[in-house]
Amino acid sequence: MRGKLLTLIFIFSSFSYSQIKNTYELNSPQSLSSLVGLSDLPSGNIVTNICICGDTVWIGTSKGLSRTTDGGKTWKNYFKTPEFGESKISAIACRDGIIWVALARTVKIDNNYFPEGLGLMYSTDGGETWTKVNQPIDDKNDTVEIYGINQIKTLPVTTTINNIVYDIALTKNAVFIASFAGGLRKSTDMGKTWHRVVLPPDNLNQINPQDTLNFELNPVKNYNHRVFSVISVEDSIIWVGTADGINKSTDGGISWIKFNHQNQSSPISGNFVVALGNQKINIGNSEKNIIWGATINANDPNEYKALSFSEDGGNTWTTTLTGEFVHNIAFKDSIVYAVSDNGLWKTKNLGKTWEKAGKIVDPSSRHIIQTSIFYSIGVQKDTIWAGSSDGLVKFIDSEIFGENWKIYRTYEKVAGLGKTYAYPNPFSPWLEVTRIHYSVENIQSKVTIEVFDFSMRKIRTVILNAPRDGIKEYDEIWDGKDDNGNIVPNGVYFYKVKIDDKEIYGKILVIQ
Repeated sequence: MRGKLLTLIFIFSSFSYSQIKNTYELNSPQSLSSLVGLSDLPSGNIVTNICICGDTVWIGTSKGLSRTTDGGKTWKNYFKTPEFGESKISAIACRDGIIWVALARTVKIDNNYFPEGLGLMYSTDGGETWTKVNQPIDDKNDTVEIYGINQIKTLPVTTTINNIVYDIALTKNAVFIASFAGGLRKSTDMGKTWHRVVLPPDNLNQINPQDTLNFELNPVKNYNHRVFSVISVEDSIIWVGTADGINKSTDGGISWIKFNHQNQSSPISGNFVVALGNQKINIGNSEKNIIWGATINANDPNEYKALSFSEDGGNTWTTTLTGEFVHNIAFKDSIVYAVSDNGLWKTKNLGKTWEKAGKIVDPSSRHIIQTSIFYSIGVQKDTIWAGSSDGLVKFIDSEIFGENWKIYRTYEKVAGLGKTYAYPNPFSPWLEVTRIHYSVENIQSKVTIEVFDFSMRKIRTVILNAPRDGIKEYDEIWDGKDDNGNIVPNGVYFYKVKIDDKEIYGKILVIQ
């Protein structure tokens, strides 16, 4: 079963997927000014993390960290800065003006690819200055953890490989981080030191430091010590999602009770918990907390993909959105938003019925979200931000789900340069589309785009005498198919953009 779970981790982890996609996006032409410092666009188009604190929206992309404080009009990008370099972002958390970010990359070892944790960064001044925290690792002699009256045998994690932070939770006095190999860790001194948090092993449903215990804190032996998600509720209540269920502590992470598919009569759908969220509903002068988890099938064939939620602190669970691989959840009072491999979802009645967003088109830029895969979601008052594998989306929610879409997609401006390019390039038609980018310099123009094979035989007319108004930058989509609807073979293809009487050419590499 260990092999199956590891396969799930590397296939379904949004971070791992973004690394595969980033192989293509790294070759997208972008000016350095669009990646570093102030820009009118975020730095990357694969948005795996969104964290909102007041007027500030933080996003983690395939090209690092970006921030906006004015609703997306301008962005500060940290990709290739001295502090962040070319690190990827695997987790973000913010609270009371403090922002924490986890850094990671993918490394190749013996022809296999593995995620590697590169440490954390935090800022107390809104991202103007940063403090680096090394990735927590153990000394090889750190084989015992004191837990109340017990000395718990512990496997020391002495490497940064597979030791990647997938989630961060901030309380008033502590930082909790969740990682696959490193488990759950806690710091009370802003990352100077880290302490392993003892969770129940697979064969126990709860632990207390006053119990007499005999098990090993070991992610190789115990799925419940492989940690993927963590949130805090009212500081003292900590919820943790692992590969063996959902764990709850009401004393700041000391004693724990575990909820999984096997140990309750009304259980979560699956034990692999990739995301957690706390929904606060105002009822009169009181507030109700509902815990939500993106719960995926792990080892038991009776488990299944769904969202699971509990209105009674974990004693019983209700499942909804069955069959969906949900990556994240966000809330606006009684409304729940979810993002999955199949799109953007909304419910106003605790999952009894769901609305799914339709085609996402930006009426201003004519950009279209061409994927159904969404990784991240955040709520900023009445504004909803969603991150996909094809760009960042913003909209003001209303009775009609998803109107007035605004799409942020990074590109290099070519206005006045007589240039064109395609991105991503190279691209795989089985995974994505490529966008042919160009600019129109006249108020009214007619545009034709044609694609040719290496022998300059025309294989596809993308658009024909299409009207394009205004002095703007445009993208036109080629899906890698010929005029008969067949996916073209691997190879080099040329394209021609004819704008009125002017012709410019570009090249695209198709790989499968």
